[in-house]
Amino acid sequence: MARGYSDGKRETAKTIIYAILIAVFVRTFLYEPFNIPSGSMMPTLLVGDYLFVSKFSYGYSKYSLPFSAGLPDGRIFWHPPRRGDVVVFKKPPQNRIDYIKRVVGLPGDRIQVIHGILYINGKPVKRRRIADFVGHDARGDIIREPQYIETLPNGVKNKILGYYGDDGPEDNTQVYVVPPGHYFMMGDNRDNSEDSRYLNVVGYVPAENLIGKADVIFFSTNGTASLWEPWKWPWAIRYDRLFERIE
Repeated sequence: MARGYSDGKRETAKTIIYAILIAVFVRTFLYEPFNIPSGSMMPTLLVGDYLFVSKFSYGYSKYSLPFSAGLPDGRIFWHPPRRGDVVVFKKPPQNRIDYIKRVVGLPGDRIQVIHGILYINGKPVKRRRIADFVGHDARGDIIREPQYIETLPNGVKNKILGYYGDDGPEDNTQVYVVPPGHYFMMGDNRDNSEDSRYLNVVGYVPAENLIGKADVIFFSTNGTASLWEPWKWPWAIRYDRLFERIE
């Protein structure tokens, strides 16, 4: 009887160890969960969204692994992102903080914003006004912002916001020339996003800083409950956002 009990505990321990190893493998090489703490990617991503990021979409760099260790500089199994991808990356130059933005500029591109309109290589990106975005701020107050559908040169469509209209902060910029091996990132909430337009804050993002492509929202809460407070979920979950693909 004692031996059977001991064997049972050993099998249980092995099962737990295997489960932990599988979870570590998935998180390191396949999918990693992230949550959205700010409104810089509204309306695509909201504060309280939890999403899976595919680590394999662009290959791997040292920033893809826990503690940024295990690989030399550069990337292996490299697949360049396409314009319009929503990407998690390590914010340069410190390379410690995780940021999430949309790729709008590829290596060699000339990027500029003129009166709120994004220009890529001298051509304005198509932008169409739609109904205002209506949401809630951090205090729960209702907010309303001008909303547009922007169509990038490769046909990718995404919604953007422009709280200050077309003459807010960074709605009129210099011409940015994206260096080789770098990408130009912008938030969809154009007047509330520190992104590549702020060269001293983010600037051009090196390819090796890319962690992965934001893939799907697996959980979303309106802020009245966290992922670790399941007893509050029935009243806090945004059910319409569960398992929504990120475009």
